[in-house]
Amino acid sequence: QVQLVESGGGSVQAGGSLRLSCAASGYVYCTAWFRQVPGKEREWVASIRSDNWSTYAASVKGRFTISRDNAKNTLYLQMNSLKPEDTAMYYCAAVPRGPCGSMSIARYTYWGQGTQVTVSS
Repeated sequence: QVQLVESGGGSVQAGGSLRLSCAASGYVYCTAWFRQVPGKEREWVASIRSDNWSTYAASVKGRFTISRDNAKNTLYLQMNSLKPEDTAMYYCAAVPRGPCGSMSIARYTYWGQGTQVTVSS
């Protein structure tokens, strides 16, 4: 069992930046960020594999950067040029093996508790 703990959320004005972190209690092969607003389905944002291969949703590509520090078992999401539509609860997720980059929440075994990001116009 792997525990995931997110941090780094907060409030920022449009055009600003935030960096989210997700500390894992152990090694995980594939990690990802999702986000969710009330009343909507949880949306995949980006995934990264242990060899640093990564993939992004079209809505964040070029603005967000996913990275990981394998020595620290920590996942990051650098968010730049934030927009009001980026406002959501952000969750990190992980899967111990298998293909990486799935947009389906069913694919992921472990989830964090979420951190809120609010972008004002």
